[in-house]
Amino acid sequence: MPEAGTLTLPAPAKLNRMLHITGRRDDGYHALQTLFQFLDHGDTLTLAPRADGEIRLDATLPGVTSDDNLILRAARRLQAITGTHHGAHITLDKRLPMGGGLGGGSSDAATTLLGLNRLWKLDLPLASLASLGLELGADVPVFVRGHAAWGEGIGERLTPVALDTPWFVVVHPGVGISTASVFGAPELTRDTPPITMARALQGGVASWRNDCEPTVRALYPEVASALDWLGTRAPSMLTGTGACIFARLEREEDADALLAEIPERWQAFKAPGRNRSPLHDALDRRAP
Repeated sequence: MPEAGTLTLPAPAKLNRMLHITGRRDDGYHALQTLFQFLDHGDTLTLAPRADGEIRLDATLPGVTSDDNLILRAARRLQAITGTHHGAHITLDKRLPMGGGLGGGSSDAATTLLGLNRLWKLDLPLASLASLGLELGADVPVFVRGHAAWGEGIGERLTPVALDTPWFVVVHPGVGISTASVFGAPELTRDTPPITMARALQGGVASWRNDCEPTVRALYPEVASALDWLGTRAPSMLTGTGACIFARLEREEDADALLAEIPERWQAFKAPGRNRSPLHDALDRRAP
């Protein structure tokens, strides 16, 4: 059993159900249009109070220094802007692959912000936490806000939407993808004409695509192989810049059947889509 005052909270994965790149900004970031949706699957964080003001993290993330760790950065930034003297001991159960396009690090940061806001009794509104999250990464605000969304700008301008909530099978082909290599590739599509949110939603699943997919296919043959294999069995797409790809299934038994076929060289899991983040559901259940 957790100690009194501890919080154990999910840090769910996200999918980009579609991703268009509409331009490149003067600051080097790419202008995007995307549909974010959560999965009922992800990492788990346990946050326990410390009276000494220290922030401690139990986690081993290969290649990630303390200065780059989004959990530590989120906790320390929250301390700094509020002036709180509280500390925390944070334990991370990492289930999502790093660099998979599922938003794992951003989700961990958002769960840290919302969890410590509750644990430390800071009572900051979601808007303030989302603004703080944007300092950490473009994907953090959608996890803070906690609702499926149409995203524009660099993904930080969010409008809540209601998407279909089928089952998904997510496959990680076992390769690491450099986001910088994808966004820096000369052949990347950067001029997709902007569309309205209404048009994107009216077009539906059949019209959705990821502009990063052709570039990732060319740079990472194993991802291309997985996309080809999965695409013969169900409608499939890359999420973010990958490496994870996902297939959409109507029923859980269909997801189970597909999982049973996945080649052993790839990792895979199933999960239902969610329009409301499992993090927010968990916080509601722990409402003071």
